[in-house]
Amino acid sequence: MAIAKSASILIILCFALACNADNAGKPDPVAGPDMFSNKNVAKDVLLPGEQIVNVQDFGAKGDGKFDCTESFMQAWAKTCHQSSGPARLYVPAGRFVVSSMYFNGPCNATSITIQVQGTVLATTDISEYENGDWLFFQNHNGLKIVGGGTFDGQGKDSWQYAQNCESANDGSCARNPSNLYFSGNSNLVVQNIRSVNPKGFHIFVTKCTNVRLRKLKLVAPGTSPNTDGIHVSHSDTVIMSRNTIATGDDCVSLIPGLRNIFINKLKCGPGHGISIGSLGKYADEGDVRGVRIKNCSLTGTTNGLRIKAWPERYPGAASDVSFSDIIMKDVKNPIIIDQEYECYPDCKKKPSLVKLQNIHFSNIRGTTISPLAVDLRCSGLFPCQGVTIRDIDLKIGLTPTTSRCVNTRPLFGGLLMPPACA
Repeated sequence: MAIAKSASILIILCFALACNADNAGKPDPVAGPDMFSNKNVAKDVLLPGEQIVNVQDFGAKGDGKFDCTESFMQAWAKTCHQSSGPARLYVPAGRFVVSSMYFNGPCNATSITIQVQGTVLATTDISEYENGDWLFFQNHNGLKIVGGGTFDGQGKDSWQYAQNCESANDGSCARNPSNLYFSGNSNLVVQNIRSVNPKGFHIFVTKCTNVRLRKLKLVAPGTSPNTDGIHVSHSDTVIMSRNTIATGDDCVSLIPGLRNIFINKLKCGPGHGISIGSLGKYADEGDVRGVRIKNCSLTGTTNGLRIKAWPERYPGAASDVSFSDIIMKDVKNPIIIDQEYECYPDCKKKPSLVKLQNIHFSNIRGTTISPLAVDLRCSGLFPCQGVTIRDIDLKIGLTPTTSRCVNTRPLFGGLLMPPACA
Protein backbone atom coordinates (compact mmCIF):
# COMPACT_ATOMS: atom_id res chain seq x y z
CA MET A 1 0.00 0.00 0.00
CA ALA A 2 2.86 2.37 0.88
CA ILE A 3 4.52 1.71 -2.50
CA ALA A 4 1.27 2.33 -4.37
CA LYS A 5 0.70 5.55 -2.44
CA SER A 6 4.24 6.80 -3.17
CA ALA A 7 3.87 6.01 -6.86
CA SER A 8 0.54 7.85 -7.04
CA ILE A 9 1.96 10.91 -5.33
CA LEU A 10 5.01 10.88 -7.62
CA ILE A 11 2.81 10.80 -10.73
CA ILE A 12 0.74 13.71 -9.44
CA LEU A 13 3.84 15.73 -8.51
CA CYS A 14 5.37 15.21 -11.94
CA PHE A 15 2.12 16.26 -13.64
CA ALA A 16 1.91 19.38 -11.46
CA LEU A 17 5.50 20.35 -12.15
CA ALA A 18 4.91 19.92 -15.88
CA CYS A 19 1.88 22.22 -15.65
CA ASN A 20 3.97 24.83 -13.84
CA ALA A 21 6.63 24.62 -16.52
CA ASP A 22 3.99 25.26 -19.17
CA ASN A 23 2.89 28.38 -17.30
CA ALA A 24 6.40 29.80 -16.97
CA GLY A 25 6.89 33.04 -18.87
CA LYS A 26 3.26 33.38 -19.90
CA PRO A 27 1.69 36.86 -19.69
CA ASP A 28 -0.54 37.70 -16.75
CA PRO A 29 -4.13 36.53 -17.24
CA VAL A 30 -6.94 38.93 -18.14
CA ALA A 31 -10.37 38.43 -16.60
CA GLY A 32 -13.11 37.23 -18.94
CA PRO A 33 -16.84 36.95 -18.22
CA ASP A 34 -17.63 36.52 -14.53
CA MET A 35 -19.93 33.50 -14.17
CA PHE A 36 -20.90 34.55 -10.62
CA SER A 37 -21.75 38.14 -11.46
CA ASN A 38 -25.10 39.21 -9.96
CA LYS A 39 -25.48 35.79 -8.27
CA ASN A 40 -25.81 35.13 -4.56
CA VAL A 41 -22.66 33.10 -4.01
CA ALA A 42 -23.25 33.17 -0.23
CA LYS A 43 -25.82 30.38 -0.57
CA ASP A 44 -24.50 26.90 -1.25
CA VAL A 45 -27.28 25.00 -3.03
CA LEU A 46 -27.12 21.52 -4.55
CA LEU A 47 -27.53 21.66 -8.30
CA PRO A 48 -30.01 19.37 -10.07
CA GLY A 49 -28.40 15.98 -10.52
CA GLU A 50 -25.31 16.92 -8.54
CA GLN A 51 -23.29 13.87 -7.57
CA ILE A 52 -21.94 13.77 -4.01
CA VAL A 53 -18.63 11.96 -3.55
CA ASN A 54 -17.87 11.25 0.13
CA VAL A 55 -14.20 10.69 0.96
CA GLN A 56 -15.23 8.09 3.54
CA ASP A 57 -16.60 5.91 0.76
CA PHE A 58 -12.99 5.57 -0.42
CA GLY A 59 -11.58 4.54 2.95
CA ALA A 60 -10.88 7.87 4.61
CA LYS A 61 -11.07 7.78 8.40
CA GLY A 62 -11.72 10.93 10.40
CA ASP A 63 -9.80 9.83 13.49
CA GLY A 64 -6.93 12.32 13.17
CA LYS A 65 -4.40 9.50 12.75
CA PHE A 66 -5.07 7.50 9.57
CA ASP A 67 -3.31 8.84 6.44
CA CYS A 68 -6.19 9.65 4.09
CA THR A 69 -4.09 10.90 1.17
CA GLU A 70 -4.81 7.94 -1.11
CA SER A 71 -8.53 8.02 -0.22
CA PHE A 72 -8.77 11.73 -1.03
CA MET A 73 -6.98 11.24 -4.34
CA GLN A 74 -9.36 8.46 -5.35
CA ALA A 75 -12.38 10.54 -4.32
CA TRP A 76 -11.02 13.50 -6.30
CA ALA A 77 -10.54 11.34 -9.40
CA LYS A 78 -14.17 10.24 -9.11
CA THR A 79 -15.40 13.81 -8.61
CA CYS A 80 -13.33 15.55 -11.26
CA HIS A 81 -12.53 13.02 -13.97
CA GLN A 82 -15.22 10.36 -13.74
CA SER A 83 -18.29 12.59 -13.44
CA SER A 84 -20.08 14.12 -16.40
CA GLY A 85 -22.50 16.47 -14.62
CA PRO A 86 -22.13 18.67 -11.54
CA ALA A 87 -20.15 16.96 -8.77
CA ARG A 88 -19.25 17.64 -5.15
CA LEU A 89 -16.32 16.32 -3.12
CA TYR A 90 -17.61 15.98 0.43
CA VAL A 91 -15.47 15.92 3.59
CA PRO A 92 -17.81 15.20 6.54
CA ALA A 93 -17.24 15.91 10.23
CA GLY A 94 -14.05 14.38 11.57
CA ARG A 95 -10.29 14.95 11.46
CA PHE A 96 -8.71 13.76 8.20
CA VAL A 97 -4.91 13.64 7.80
CA VAL A 98 -3.53 14.17 4.28
CA SER A 99 -0.12 14.95 2.81
CA SER A 100 0.59 17.18 -0.21
CA MET A 101 -2.10 16.86 -2.87
CA TYR A 102 -2.71 18.30 -6.34
CA PHE A 103 -6.30 18.92 -7.42
CA ASN A 104 -5.65 19.45 -11.11
CA GLY A 105 -8.12 20.43 -13.77
CA PRO A 106 -9.77 20.85 -16.07
CA CYS A 107 -12.40 18.36 -14.96
CA ASN A 108 -14.93 16.36 -16.94
CA ALA A 109 -17.61 17.39 -14.43
CA THR A 110 -19.58 20.46 -15.48
CA SER A 111 -19.08 22.10 -12.08
CA ILE A 112 -17.02 21.25 -9.01
CA THR A 113 -17.75 22.05 -5.37
CA ILE A 114 -15.52 20.96 -2.50
CA GLN A 115 -17.57 20.96 0.70
CA VAL A 116 -15.54 20.63 3.88
CA GLN A 117 -17.42 20.28 7.16
CA GLY A 118 -14.71 18.56 9.15
CA THR A 119 -11.03 19.34 9.66
CA VAL A 120 -8.36 18.50 7.10
CA LEU A 121 -4.99 18.10 8.81
CA ALA A 122 -1.60 18.37 7.11
CA THR A 123 1.06 15.81 7.89
CA THR A 124 3.78 17.33 10.06
CA ASP A 125 6.92 16.03 8.31
CA ILE A 126 8.01 19.01 6.21
CA SER A 127 10.27 16.79 4.08
CA GLU A 128 7.10 15.49 2.38
CA TYR A 129 6.54 18.95 0.90
CA GLU A 130 9.85 19.64 -0.82
CA ASN A 131 8.15 19.74 -4.24
CA GLY A 132 5.38 22.21 -3.50
CA ASP A 133 2.57 23.38 -1.30
CA TRP A 134 0.06 21.41 0.73
CA LEU A 135 -3.23 21.58 -1.20
CA PHE A 136 -2.73 22.78 -4.78
CA PHE A 137 -5.66 23.71 -7.07
CA GLN A 138 -4.88 24.38 -10.73
CA ASN A 139 -6.68 25.00 -14.04
CA HIS A 140 -10.28 25.09 -12.87
CA ASN A 141 -13.18 27.24 -14.07
CA GLY A 142 -15.97 27.68 -11.54
CA LEU A 143 -14.44 25.82 -8.60
CA LYS A 144 -16.07 26.46 -5.21
CA ILE A 145 -14.65 25.55 -1.80
CA VAL A 146 -17.24 25.93 0.99
CA GLY A 147 -18.65 24.22 4.04
CA GLY A 148 -17.49 25.87 7.26
CA GLY A 149 -14.66 23.38 7.82
CA THR A 150 -11.01 23.87 8.72
CA PHE A 151 -7.68 23.38 6.97
CA ASP A 152 -5.05 22.90 9.68
CA GLY A 153 -1.46 23.10 8.41
CA GLN A 154 -0.04 21.91 11.74
CA GLY A 155 2.85 24.23 11.04
CA LYS A 156 4.28 24.87 14.49
CA ASP A 157 7.18 22.42 14.20
CA SER A 158 8.10 23.68 10.71
CA TRP A 159 8.30 27.39 11.58
CA GLN A 160 11.86 26.91 12.81
CA TYR A 161 12.81 26.16 9.18
CA ALA A 162 11.09 29.22 7.71
CA GLN A 163 13.31 31.39 5.50
CA ASN A 164 12.83 35.09 4.81
CA CYS A 165 12.43 34.80 1.04
CA GLU A 166 11.63 38.53 0.82
CA SER A 167 15.28 39.33 1.52
CA ALA A 168 16.81 36.55 -0.61
CA ASN A 169 18.41 37.76 -3.84
CA ASP A 170 19.57 34.60 -5.59
CA GLY A 171 16.24 32.79 -6.01
CA SER A 172 17.40 29.84 -3.91
CA CYS A 173 15.04 30.51 -1.01
CA ALA A 174 12.36 27.86 -0.45
CA ARG A 175 9.03 28.95 1.01
CA ASN A 176 7.34 26.78 3.54
CA PRO A 177 4.20 25.17 2.05
CA SER A 178 1.00 27.22 1.84
CA ASN A 179 -2.21 25.67 3.14
CA LEU A 180 -4.17 26.44 -0.04
CA TYR A 181 -2.44 27.32 -3.32
CA PHE A 182 -4.46 28.41 -6.37
CA SER A 183 -2.88 28.74 -9.82
CA GLY A 184 -4.46 29.25 -13.22
CA ASN A 185 -8.06 29.27 -11.99
CA SER A 186 -10.95 31.43 -13.14
CA ASN A 187 -14.31 32.07 -11.50
CA LEU A 188 -13.09 30.78 -8.15
CA VAL A 189 -15.09 31.03 -4.92
CA VAL A 190 -13.59 30.21 -1.52
CA GLN A 191 -15.89 31.06 1.36
CA ASN A 192 -16.79 30.24 4.93
CA ILE A 193 -13.75 28.15 5.76
CA ARG A 194 -10.97 28.36 8.35
CA SER A 195 -7.24 28.06 7.88
CA VAL A 196 -5.09 27.60 10.97
CA ASN A 197 -1.37 27.27 11.63
CA PRO A 198 -0.03 26.96 8.07
CA LYS A 199 3.57 26.01 7.53
CA GLY A 200 3.80 29.00 5.17
CA PHE A 201 1.06 31.24 3.78
CA HIS A 202 -2.59 30.54 4.53
CA ILE A 203 -3.80 31.22 0.96
CA PHE A 204 -1.69 31.87 -2.15
CA VAL A 205 -3.44 33.06 -5.35
CA THR A 206 -1.51 33.45 -8.59
CA LYS A 207 -2.42 33.66 -12.30
CA CYS A 208 -6.14 33.61 -11.45
CA THR A 209 -9.11 35.70 -12.59
CA ASN A 210 -12.54 36.48 -11.14
CA VAL A 211 -11.75 35.28 -7.63
CA ARG A 212 -13.97 35.68 -4.56
CA LEU A 213 -12.55 35.09 -1.09
CA ARG A 214 -15.36 35.55 1.44
CA LYS A 215 -15.99 35.04 5.14
CA LEU A 216 -12.66 33.36 5.74
CA LYS A 217 -11.06 33.05 9.16
CA LEU A 218 -7.29 32.70 8.96
CA VAL A 219 -5.49 32.22 12.27
CA ALA A 220 -1.90 31.67 13.40
CA PRO A 221 0.15 33.05 16.30
CA GLY A 222 1.46 36.57 15.91
CA THR A 223 4.96 35.15 16.27
CA SER A 224 4.64 32.60 13.44
CA PRO A 225 7.10 33.54 10.66
CA ASN A 226 6.08 34.22 7.05
CA THR A 227 2.47 33.16 7.55
CA ASP A 228 0.82 35.71 5.25
CA GLY A 229 -2.96 35.51 5.33
CA ILE A 230 -3.87 36.08 1.65
CA HIS A 231 -0.99 36.46 -0.81
CA VAL A 232 -1.91 37.46 -4.38
CA SER A 233 0.19 37.86 -7.53
CA HIS A 234 -0.30 38.04 -11.31
CA SER A 235 -4.10 38.01 -11.15
CA ASP A 236 -7.05 40.06 -12.42
CA THR A 237 -10.23 40.84 -10.46
CA VAL A 238 -9.88 39.44 -6.96
CA ILE A 239 -12.60 40.35 -4.46
CA MET A 240 -11.98 39.80 -0.73
CA SER A 241 -14.83 40.54 1.65
CA ARG A 242 -15.72 39.98 5.31
CA ASN A 243 -12.52 38.12 6.15
CA THR A 244 -10.90 37.89 9.59
CA ILE A 245 -7.13 37.41 9.64
CA ALA A 246 -4.89 37.10 12.70
CA THR A 247 -1.44 35.85 11.76
CA GLY A 248 2.32 36.35 11.98
CA ASP A 249 2.95 38.30 8.77
CA ASP A 250 0.93 40.44 6.34
CA CYS A 251 -2.81 39.97 6.64
CA VAL A 252 -2.95 40.64 2.90
CA SER A 253 0.07 40.95 0.61
CA LEU A 254 -0.33 42.15 -2.96
CA ILE A 255 2.71 41.71 -5.19
CA PRO A 256 3.38 42.48 -8.87
CA GLY A 257 1.13 41.68 -11.81
CA LEU A 258 -2.22 42.66 -10.29
CA ARG A 259 -5.27 44.44 -11.67
CA ASN A 260 -8.64 45.18 -10.10
CA ILE A 261 -8.21 44.13 -6.47
CA PHE A 262 -11.02 44.86 -4.03
CA ILE A 263 -10.81 44.40 -0.24
CA ASN A 264 -13.86 45.19 1.89
CA LYS A 265 -14.60 44.67 5.59
CA LEU A 266 -11.34 42.98 6.53
CA LYS A 267 -10.53 42.52 10.22
CA CYS A 268 -6.74 42.34 10.55
CA GLY A 269 -4.61 41.75 13.62
CA PRO A 270 -2.29 40.66 14.93
CA GLY A 271 -0.10 40.70 11.85
CA HIS A 272 1.89 43.06 9.65
CA GLY A 273 -1.09 44.90 8.16
CA ILE A 274 -1.96 45.29 4.47
CA SER A 275 0.98 45.51 2.07
CA ILE A 276 1.44 46.28 -1.59
CA GLY A 277 4.85 44.95 -2.54
CA SER A 278 7.59 44.50 -2.31
CA LEU A 279 7.96 46.00 -5.79
CA GLY A 280 11.01 46.26 -8.02
CA LYS A 281 12.78 43.16 -6.77
CA TYR A 282 12.84 41.29 -10.09
CA ALA A 283 13.23 42.24 -13.73
CA ASP A 284 10.09 42.45 -15.90
CA GLU A 285 7.64 42.61 -13.01
CA GLY A 286 4.05 43.36 -13.89
CA ASP A 287 2.43 46.56 -12.65
CA VAL A 288 -0.11 46.83 -9.85
CA ARG A 289 -3.16 48.77 -11.06
CA GLY A 290 -6.56 49.42 -9.57
CA VAL A 291 -6.60 48.49 -5.86
CA ARG A 292 -9.53 49.49 -3.63
CA ILE A 293 -9.27 48.83 0.12
CA LYS A 294 -12.12 50.10 2.30
CA ASN A 295 -14.17 49.54 5.46
CA CYS A 296 -11.38 47.65 7.21
CA SER A 297 -10.09 47.51 10.79
CA LEU A 298 -6.54 46.88 11.96
CA THR A 299 -5.68 46.06 15.57
CA GLY A 300 -2.20 45.80 17.06
CA THR A 301 -0.46 45.33 13.71
CA THR A 302 3.23 46.15 13.15
CA ASN A 303 2.31 48.11 10.02
CA GLY A 304 -0.94 49.56 8.81
CA LEU A 305 -1.35 50.47 5.14
CA ARG A 306 1.97 50.01 3.39
CA ILE A 307 3.48 50.24 -0.08
CA LYS A 308 7.05 48.98 -0.22
CA ALA A 309 9.61 49.04 -3.02
CA TRP A 310 13.26 48.11 -3.27
CA PRO A 311 15.88 50.76 -3.96
CA GLU A 312 18.31 50.42 -6.83
CA ARG A 313 17.06 47.16 -8.38
CA TYR A 314 14.45 47.01 -11.18
CA PRO A 315 11.62 49.12 -12.63
CA GLY A 316 8.04 48.58 -11.52
CA ALA A 317 4.85 50.54 -10.94
CA ALA A 318 1.73 50.84 -8.82
CA SER A 319 -1.11 53.18 -9.69
CA ASP A 320 -4.75 53.94 -8.88
CA VAL A 321 -4.62 52.67 -5.30
CA SER A 322 -7.03 53.84 -2.61
CA PHE A 323 -7.32 53.17 1.12
CA SER A 324 -10.53 54.53 2.65
CA ASP A 325 -12.71 54.23 5.75
CA ILE A 326 -10.12 52.42 7.86
CA ILE A 327 -10.21 52.11 11.66
CA MET A 328 -6.96 51.47 13.55
CA LYS A 329 -6.25 50.51 17.14
CA ASP A 330 -2.68 50.67 18.48
CA VAL A 331 -1.17 50.24 15.03
CA LYS A 332 2.54 50.83 14.44
CA ASN A 333 3.50 52.70 11.25
CA PRO A 334 -0.13 53.30 10.25
CA ILE A 335 0.45 54.93 6.83
CA ILE A 336 3.71 54.25 5.05
CA ILE A 337 5.22 54.44 1.57
CA ASP A 338 8.68 52.92 1.80
CA GLN A 339 10.83 53.06 -1.32
CA GLU A 340 13.93 52.31 0.71
CA TYR A 341 12.74 48.86 1.67
CA GLU A 342 15.22 47.01 3.89
CA CYS A 343 17.73 49.83 3.35
CA TYR A 344 16.39 52.51 5.73
CA PRO A 345 17.80 54.40 7.60
CA ASP A 346 20.92 55.89 6.01
CA CYS A 347 20.30 54.15 2.71
CA LYS A 348 23.31 54.55 0.41
CA LYS A 349 21.87 52.66 -2.55
CA LYS A 350 20.62 54.26 -5.76
CA PRO A 351 16.97 55.40 -5.72
CA SER A 352 14.13 53.02 -6.44
CA LEU A 353 13.11 52.59 -10.08
CA VAL A 354 9.48 51.93 -9.12
CA LYS A 355 6.93 54.56 -10.16
CA LEU A 356 4.03 55.24 -7.78
CA GLN A 357 1.13 57.46 -8.83
CA ASN A 358 -2.46 58.19 -7.88
CA ILE A 359 -2.25 56.83 -4.32
CA HIS A 360 -5.10 57.94 -2.06
CA PHE A 361 -5.60 57.75 1.72
CA SER A 362 -8.94 58.98 3.12
CA ASN A 363 -10.98 58.74 6.32
CA ILE A 364 -8.42 56.79 8.34
CA ARG A 365 -8.82 57.16 12.09
CA GLY A 366 -7.95 55.58 15.41
CA THR A 367 -4.87 55.11 17.58
CA THR A 368 -1.22 54.42 16.86
CA ILE A 369 1.89 53.63 18.89
CA SER A 370 4.10 55.55 16.44
CA PRO A 371 4.65 59.31 16.81
CA LEU A 372 5.40 59.36 13.06
CA ALA A 373 1.94 58.36 11.85
CA VAL A 374 2.27 59.25 8.14
CA ASP A 375 5.62 58.37 6.59
CA LEU A 376 5.97 58.82 2.83
CA ARG A 377 9.50 58.10 1.57
CA CYS A 378 9.43 58.04 -2.21
CA SER A 379 12.09 57.59 -4.85
CA GLY A 380 14.48 60.43 -5.54
CA LEU A 381 14.56 59.41 -9.19
CA PHE A 382 10.79 58.91 -9.64
CA PRO A 383 8.96 60.96 -6.98
CA CYS A 384 5.46 59.75 -6.07
CA GLN A 385 2.83 61.54 -8.15
CA GLY A 386 -0.83 62.22 -7.42
CA VAL A 387 -0.78 61.31 -3.71
CA THR A 388 -3.78 62.57 -1.72
CA ILE A 389 -4.29 62.50 2.05
CA ARG A 390 -7.68 63.52 3.38
CA ASP A 391 -9.48 63.22 6.73
CA ILE A 392 -6.80 61.47 8.75
CA ASP A 393 -7.21 61.30 12.55
CA LEU A 394 -4.50 59.16 14.18
CA LYS A 395 -3.67 59.75 17.83
CA ILE A 396 -1.11 58.46 20.33
CA GLY A 397 -2.58 59.37 23.70
CA LEU A 398 -1.98 63.05 24.39
CA THR A 399 1.18 63.15 22.27
CA PRO A 400 0.83 64.85 18.88
CA THR A 401 1.57 62.69 15.86
CA THR A 402 3.67 63.88 12.94
CA SER A 403 4.05 63.28 9.23
CA ARG A 404 7.00 63.13 6.84
CA CYS A 405 7.04 63.52 3.08
CA VAL A 406 10.21 62.80 1.08
CA ASN A 407 10.23 63.14 -2.72
CA THR A 408 6.48 63.70 -2.89
CA ARG A 409 4.09 66.63 -2.52
CA PRO A 410 0.73 65.19 -1.48
CA LEU A 411 -2.53 67.07 -1.75
CA PHE A 412 -3.92 67.36 1.80
CA GLY A 413 -7.50 68.09 2.76
CA GLY A 414 -10.14 67.80 5.49
CA LEU A 415 -9.34 66.96 9.12
CA LEU A 416 -5.64 66.24 9.53
CA MET A 417 -4.00 64.67 12.56
CA PRO A 418 -1.08 64.52 12.07
CA PRO A 419 -0.79 67.89 10.34
CA ALA A 420 0.30 68.06 6.72
CA CYS A 421 3.98 67.75 5.95
CA ALA A 422 5.77 71.08 6.10
